[in-house]
Amino acid sequence: MVQLAPGSQTAVLERTELRPEDGDHDRFSHYVPKGKLMEAMVNGTPVVALCGKVWVPTHNPEKYPVCPTCKEIWETLRPGNDKGPDR
Repeated sequence: MVQLAPGSQTAVLERTELRPEDGDHDRFSHYVPKGKLMEAMVNGTPVVALCGKVWVPTHNPEKYPVCPTCKEIWETLRPGNDKGPDR
């Protein structure tokens, strides 16, 4: 049970959100900085997508639909006249 300070009406409950490493994330292409993507593909190092997915890219992202979570996050960060995200 969470203890509230005297006179307060709300409490903050911290929790860690776990994101799956397998499953639906593997069916999408994800947004990552282009430079990081190229480096990861050459060196075999992992990258982190906007949605939080961590993986070592091995497939052509053009063959998959865009991750809806990455797309939603990108659209909120978009500065306006940008040419589009790096996938």
